[in-house]
Amino acid sequence: MVASNIANADTPGYKTHDVSMPGDFSTAFAQFTAMSEETPGLVSRNDGNNVSIDRETRLLAENDIRFNLATQLLRGEIRTYKMAIEEGRES
Repeated sequence: MVASNIANADTPGYKTHDVSMPGDFSTAFAQFTAMSEETPGLVSRNDGNNVSIDRETRLLAENDIRFNLATQLLRGEIRTYKMAIEEGRES
């Protein structure tokens, strides 16, 4: 959604869209694929476009941080399972 907003930053009349983030990914993904919603409260330019590159860049950075954190946590879990499996083989 962020990439779409950035891609349409110069499209006259384009309105910024967001996906509200419920508790789990599958719900968020289902909502994303079904529909998105306009983001209220953003200032529109003369051409009707309300995309803020600063806001979208911040959201992109936040998504990157979340992805990296989730990846690191998952790697830790996989390492734990791998160690348990290897120790089980030694017994």
